[in-house]
Amino acid sequence: QSCLSRQQLLAAIRQMQQLLKGQETRFSEGLRAVRSRLSTIHASLAKAAPEPPAAACPALQAPADGRKFGTKYLVDHEVHFACDPGFQLLGSSTRICQANGSWTGQEAHCAEISECSSSPCQNGGTCLEGLNHFKCLCPPQWTGTTCQYQTQTAPPTWSVTDDPAFSRQPRCAQIAQAQQCSCDPGFHMSGTASNGICQDLNECEVYQQQGGPRLCAHACVNIPGSFHCSCPAGYVLLGDGKSCEDIDECSLSQDNCTSGSTCINTGGGFQCVTPQCPPAAGNVSYVKTSPFQCKRNPCPMESRSCHQAPKTISFHYLPLPSKLQTPAPLFRMATAAAPGRPGPDSLRFGIAGGNNRGHFVVQRSDRHSGELLLVQSLQGPRTIHVDVDMAEYLDRVFQAKHLSKITLFVSAYEF
Repeated sequence: QSCLSRQQLLAAIRQMQQLLKGQETRFSEGLRAVRSRLSTIHASLAKAAPEPPAAACPALQAPADGRKFGTKYLVDHEVHFACDPGFQLLGSSTRICQANGSWTGQEAHCAEISECSSSPCQNGGTCLEGLNHFKCLCPPQWTGTTCQYQTQTAPPTWSVTDDPAFSRQPRCAQIAQAQQCSCDPGFHMSGTASNGICQDLNECEVYQQQGGPRLCAHACVNIPGSFHCSCPAGYVLLGDGKSCEDIDECSLSQDNCTSGSTCINTGGGFQCVTPQCPPAAGNVSYVKTSPFQCKRNPCPMESRSCHQAPKTISFHYLPLPSKLQTPAPLFRMATAAAPGRPGPDSLRFGIAGGNNRGHFVVQRSDRHSGELLLVQSLQGPRTIHVDVDMAEYLDRVFQAKHLSKITLFVSAYEF
């Protein structure tokens, strides 16, 4: 009896163990299914709600030596870039603001155009950089704009042959049973291949004789293998190595004007001026109210000639370059009403005197002002005087006249 019940108990325990094992497997599979479902829901939710798009892109600057067109940086707006003359655009000429807050394309830069960078000169020609222009200086046996044609010529006349500093030995190498020689930039080969010498090219003469652009604003100085520019006294060479700029001796206190006189800067120098009021004549007399202005003393009521004389006389000094392009506005006169008193309702302008009146005209520029125009170019160096008067009228009745005495210091140079 006891033996049987023990067998039954063992069978019952094995059955319970099998049941628990099955429950455990189903529970694990359920957990895996729930975890997988949660992962799927999480991924779909993350995809369905992307980050909100950016409303604008960061501001863009115009490139150095260039310009930018477009001031709005909102999504889908375009900004365009262009370079100044003599420069080429590197990067993107158009950039569009994208929804993610970034610009399409590459940052724009402006690079100076080097005409010689593409090595246009063939057959050993030397490339000379000009102003937006290049010129090929060819070896004696070659000719053409890029030294593309073979020719037989004598050594060029623009060589410097009599100064040892302007010649040097060529660089030679043995290539395939033959000796090949070449010269440094700025030099050309003269003589035979076995007995050749490298002689300097006088760039100043080449450009002058062959009608090329001006290398220098003033003077070109040839040096071995190259050239440099120089400026006249009173001017300084600018950073481009070609242009000249006037030195302002007055602001730099490089003048020798005595006290009582005023320094006026001119092209290449300066002038010391001491304006004087006209001497008294009859009832008309003047008093100096500032270094450059005289004012008429009060007139006797009955003196018509005194009232007709200029009420104010002002002095003006203008430096001008030689051969200035015309027409050129030089000077403006204007009226101003005194507080509480009605101003003139009409003005008349005229040239009252001077030593070259035919070079100028006076015209009204608006209701209250007129301007002096240069209409015939002036070649310097010279000093020109021109007097301009302005008459004021109220209800067609003459009120007062104002005289401007203008002195033009025309320099010897066009810069």
